[in-house]
Amino acid sequence: MYSKTIIFKLFLASSLAFASAVQAQIESLTADHPNIVLILADDLGFTDISPFGSEISTPNIAALARAGVSFTNYHTAGSCAPARAMLLTGVDSHRNGVPNIPEALPAEQIGFDNYLGVLSDKVVTLATLLNDEGYHTYMTGKWHLGHTPNQLPSVKGFERTIAMADTGADNWEQRPYLPIYDKANWYADGQAHTLPDDFYSSKYFVDKTIEFVDSNAGDGQPFFAYIPFQAVHMPVQAPREFSDKYSGMYDEGWTVMREKRRKAAEIAGVIPDDTKMVVTPGTLEWDGLTDEQRRHHARRMEVYAGMVEAMDMHIGRLMDHLKAIGEFENTVFIFTSDNGAEGSNLVRVDEKSLLSNWFNQVGYHSNYDTLGEKGSFNAIGPNNATIAASPLAFYKFYASEGGLRVPLVMAGPGINKRGQKTDEFVFVTDLTPTILSLAGVEAHSGSWSGKPVEEIVGKDFSGFLANRENDIHDASTPIGYELGGNRALFKGDYKVVFNRTAVDDQTWHLFNIRTDPGETNDLAADEPIRFNEMLSDYQNFARENNVLPMPQGYDQRRQIFSSLNN
Repeated sequence: MYSKTIIFKLFLASSLAFASAVQAQIESLTADHPNIVLILADDLGFTDISPFGSEISTPNIAALARAGVSFTNYHTAGSCAPARAMLLTGVDSHRNGVPNIPEALPAEQIGFDNYLGVLSDKVVTLATLLNDEGYHTYMTGKWHLGHTPNQLPSVKGFERTIAMADTGADNWEQRPYLPIYDKANWYADGQAHTLPDDFYSSKYFVDKTIEFVDSNAGDGQPFFAYIPFQAVHMPVQAPREFSDKYSGMYDEGWTVMREKRRKAAEIAGVIPDDTKMVVTPGTLEWDGLTDEQRRHHARRMEVYAGMVEAMDMHIGRLMDHLKAIGEFENTVFIFTSDNGAEGSNLVRVDEKSLLSNWFNQVGYHSNYDTLGEKGSFNAIGPNNATIAASPLAFYKFYASEGGLRVPLVMAGPGINKRGQKTDEFVFVTDLTPTILSLAGVEAHSGSWSGKPVEEIVGKDFSGFLANRENDIHDASTPIGYELGGNRALFKGDYKVVFNRTAVDDQTWHLFNIRTDPGETNDLAADEPIRFNEMLSDYQNFARENNVLPMPQGYDQRRQIFSSLNN
């Protein structure tokens, strides 16, 4: 018979062995399944961060760029909800239910199964797939993929959420930013939510992310944190101490600043040397404005820059926190934007803007002295948007590069390219399968939880990130795109594009976007075989994805704001 001492020693040895086995399992889980932080800016232009040639200070995003790889030929959708739906599912927008934002769907398209404006029940989110494999999943920020109880992120795979369901909202307080909403629709874990008195959007989203991460710290499970910022969607607002850093920066106007950005982007290796650019139609002459108009336009950009820098600072707070708790080195960071810069002209010095009457009713103003602060409404407008998009043509909503090409920065475990920039073409649907691969989670192949779902169409490029593969997309593979009648198809280095709402332009064009990202040299006449082949590819894409025709006279911005004139 064993003595009590021997029994105790056996018990202790057994306990230690069990604890060691558990610890080994935790370490294995952590090593094979890194944390994922997916950061999505809103309406951020192609050269709006310092690694891409911006005068705006973004040291924390720059640190991620130095630690990883920056994609200078990454493409997304031309407006928010379609981009977010593709980002979170890997499924084309015409199959995931969100080919357009719900606020802009014309009556002729409402009622079709693939034109819902919210995520279809036939798709599975990235969060769901990660959560199924033991990831904690958190979301803090703008959702805009549905606001009914069965459409919120809390039932789309996210454990903990702070979600703003609309196209946008005020950054200082709980109020709507457009008269198309009766209120700002905020939710926390699926329930109506009231914002704190000291709310500022970028700060609050990072505060809550840190809170969610800490709530499960030490349990051995990795986390996926999705942070879709409101920065820099209108109303463009920032603490004055950030905006004032850029005082005088934009006094020379958009023509000068656009050229400065172009040169800086060349030096940074973001675009080819001697990249040409065109003036986006409708851009005003800076010298033709009054002193008061120039002053106001410049201040709008100062606030915009301040909002970008404030976002970067709060990203840095999250990075510092993860370092402090020992999770930073095991975290994959992805930073990008949902679409190009916003060019809606909603603020005017003469106060004759589309929203002037509503501003007066609800107490919004666009006064120079307090622009960007609480109670003010700011938007950079179409002319300043050409700075944010430089050297690209057009901006948000358009299928030109200024609407679709945005920064993408990735760093962390599994990403062996360090401090590099690449002009390999990447599309937004590629991120879901790539993130799953980096997380060690298998992507579904059209079936989930015993039912058929839409297949992931994006390309997993984790092999490229790990230096195992040299290319991402085969040069013969076409990738189609449509939103609001604006159309494009990418194939290798080439792109055909048709902007339904472009000024005095209702034709298809062909560009080599690797050598000519500014879309200045139309090759349609010079390369008719390639041009016609890609037009045929687009028709196949439209047919296979049930892309519906647009009604006569449709314009996305007019559709959103049509009710304001009634």
